[in-house]
Amino acid sequence: MKINVIIIDKKGKDQLYAPLIEHYKRIAKPFAKVEVIELFDKEIAKAHDISPEAAQRSYTKAMQKYIGSGKDIALDPSSKEVDSFDFAKLLKDSTTVNFYIGGAYGFERGFLHQCNNAVSFGKITLSHKLVKVVLLEQIFRGLSINNNHPYHK
Repeated sequence: MKINVIIIDKKGKDQLYAPLIEHYKRIAKPFAKVEVIELFDKEIAKAHDISPEAAQRSYTKAMQKYIGSGKDIALDPSSKEVDSFDFAKLLKDSTTVNFYIGGAYGFERGFLHQCNNAVSFGKITLSHKLVKVVLLEQIFRGLSINNNHPYHK
């Protein structure tokens, strides 16, 4: 199984969360290859200065090439909240799963409609770097549930 976490975020190692990200990628290896793909370019940076709508369009453009290459799941705070068991079901019976984390202005509705699912981790706002860690932990938890691994208990 292959899991891609595709995020609008500046590339580079951050000192605080990078070790946790690597930890979850490593412990998930028996169940899936997890890759984090950070997308941020001059077009996105420029769009942020224009308007929220322009920023959303730039996110869609950057992420568009990944849509359809597996099961596509967007993280969207206005979508349905899921618990760990519902989240685990999203991973079942898939060879490739793409998770999308938008930029500061979220996703265009059209992008969300292109995805197979959109889920929320709650109504609180988290930094992109922190939500990446939370998502990776939930991915490992979901894989553990699906593979009867004792981590979830």
